[in-house]
Amino acid sequence: MGTEMERRRTLLARYRVEDGKEFRLQDHDPGDTAGLADKATAKALLQEGVKRLTALQDMLYAQDRWAVLCIFQGMDASGKDSAIRHVFRGVDPQGCQGSSFKAPSALELDHDFLWRHVLALPGRGMIGIHNRSWYEEVLVVRVHPELLERQKLPLRLITARIWEERLEDIAAFERYLARQGVVVLKFFLHVSKEEQRKRFLKRIEQPEKNWKFEARDVAERRHWDAYQAAYEAAIRATAAPHAPWFVVPADHKWFTRLIVAGALAQALEGLDLHYPVVSEEARAALERARVELG
Repeated sequence: MGTEMERRRTLLARYRVEDGKEFRLQDHDPGDTAGLADKATAKALLQEGVKRLTALQDMLYAQDRWAVLCIFQGMDASGKDSAIRHVFRGVDPQGCQGSSFKAPSALELDHDFLWRHVLALPGRGMIGIHNRSWYEEVLVVRVHPELLERQKLPLRLITARIWEERLEDIAAFERYLARQGVVVLKFFLHVSKEEQRKRFLKRIEQPEKNWKFEARDVAERRHWDAYQAAYEAAIRATAAPHAPWFVVPADHKWFTRLIVAGALAQALEGLDLHYPVVSEEARAALERARVELG
């Protein structure tokens, strides 16, 4: 067991970023599988991981002390939906809270950029899943700065440092969450441009996948380099031990799911989770109930 735990820890450390000062996205291979080429083995390992998550999530819910927030970011077709669906399939829906963030509504634009995300934070005992997050404000909006106009900020606040300031605010907010018992895990699903092209073509060529494709997906692809630079800047500025990034290779979905499941299980295992201890008084009440029930 100890050897297996150490092997998992070593594997996950390969993709975990806690200090972004020297981070370079080009150092991370989207096609990496850590030498694991057997999909059947990966599928078995994922099933094992999902079972671990099921047991850990049950204790998280019962203990009612910690909350866990899983943030998923990535380029279009990086596999965010697929990873969420496969990793969380064994988790009790009562202990999970999922949110998918699209373009902000008129009401949301009348508030600060964190407002709508704060409303969706998980409560104690819960796992929150955010498909896209507050990072869109330093990704999409950074690549398309004209979107700032819709946010109705006072003009004097839109300075040359606005992206650095937003990243500072995000880092401070994540530190605050950690101090409140919210475990923040951030997954960047790192897909290659070529793999994205293949997935887009599949969505166009297979009728049952047509609904997943929009013309703007190709338009956004033209900004590939700008997005890569924005992701690198975001990870550099916000990676921390209390809110790590996992730069997960995403060219092979089966491997992506394995890493996400392993990272979440490892985080939960570090929380000293256990079922609530029943007091002597409560035990006596349980015994009386047992006797009465015969």
